[in-house]
Amino acid sequence: MNAPNDKIVRRYDDIEEEDNHLPNWWLFILFSTIVFMFGYWFVYHTLKLLPSPPVEYANEIDALKKARNAANPMSDDALASLAKDPAIVAEGKQVFASTCASCHGPEAAGLVGPNLTDNYWLHGANPTDIAKSMTDGYPEKGMPSWGPILGAEKVRKVTAFILSIRNTNVAGGKAPQGDPVN
Repeated sequence: MNAPNDKIVRRYDDIEEEDNHLPNWWLFILFSTIVFMFGYWFVYHTLKLLPSPPVEYANEIDALKKARNAANPMSDDALASLAKDPAIVAEGKQVFASTCASCHGPEAAGLVGPNLTDNYWLHGANPTDIAKSMTDGYPEKGMPSWGPILGAEKVRKVTAFILSIRNTNVAGGKAPQGDPVN
C-alpha cells in the first residue's frame, strides 16, 4: 500500500505507521561527521601529522612558563624548574664544591654551616629564600654574602643544586637547625 507521496504506510491493529525517509540535510551532516571523525583520527592519532590538542596545549604552557621564568629568573617557579635540569644541577654542584663545601661539607650535610639535606631551614626553604641567603649572606652568623662574588647566574645554579638535594637526609648529617618545612 503506497501513499501518493511515495510514503510507505503500514497498518497494524488499526495503527498507521509511516516510514519516512530522513531529510537530505540531516544525512549530509551525519556523513560529514563520520568523514571528519576518520580524517581527524588519521591525521592526529594514526599518521601523527599534527600534534594532538593536549600536546599542543602542553607545549604552549611550557613556552609560557619559560617566558615567565626568563622575565623573572629569581622567582620560585624559575628556580624550581632549574632544579629539574641535570646540567644546571651539575654546574651548581661544582660551584657548591668550590665555595660552599668548606662550611656545609662536600655532601651539604653541614660542618660549620647547617645541614642542607634535611627538612629544617633557618632562613626559609622557598627557592627565593635560599637564593637570598646566598646572595646577601648572614655575616652575624658567619655566612658571607656570595652574591657579589659569584654573580646571579652561579647563585641560581647553586640554588638549583641545593633544591635538588634537600630532603635527601644524608647519613651523618649535622643535627637539625631551624624550623621544619614539609
